[in-house]
Amino acid sequence: MALLVPVVTLAACGQPDPQAVTPSPTPTVTAPSAPATPASPTPPPAEPTPAAAATPAAASPTLTPDAERGETGARDVLLDFARAIELGRVDQAWALLSPADRRKWTRPAFRALFADLDRPTVAVPTGVIEGAAGSSYYTAPVTITGTDRSGRPVRIEGEAVLRRVNDVDGSTPAQRRWHFQSLSLDWTH
Repeated sequence: MALLVPVVTLAACGQPDPQAVTPSPTPTVTAPSAPATPASPTPPPAEPTPAAAATPAAASPTLTPDAERGETGARDVLLDFARAIELGRVDQAWALLSPADRRKWTRPAFRALFADLDRPTVAVPTGVIEGAAGSSYYTAPVTITGTDRSGRPVRIEGEAVLRRVNDVDGSTPAQRRWHFQSLSLDWTH
């Protein structure tokens, strides 16, 4: 996750790559981009942008059914959890937890885990997917780092286990989606 932020930040800067703008001896490389700049000195009307942003596909990419059932779907849920912690949306992260973990950490207790943590960074490296008794399980390490109010480094380590029922007859749509089975977090300050 920490590597993704700088890439997204650089992409959002909008700074052109000097090598990409430099004219090339091959006209086919520069022809598509060169006419667009001189032909329309003013930006296009604002109407198409809001309409495009309003579509669900523009707001959040939808996974294919195969991707949703596989490791990509599990990682998507895990990354939602990581993003929520990093953005300070601890209640949103708590809501993703299993009922057993929500009993283990009440909402106030879960908030307290992160209350003194400044600028948390959540690392969720690739995990392992396994199948057993009609279900798939995805297990991945979780490391949360930051600093406390005194500026001392903080490290919380654990493991997330996600589960989905493998399209078994009688299973509900909620059971067939990836969800947290368990989460362990240990403060290793």
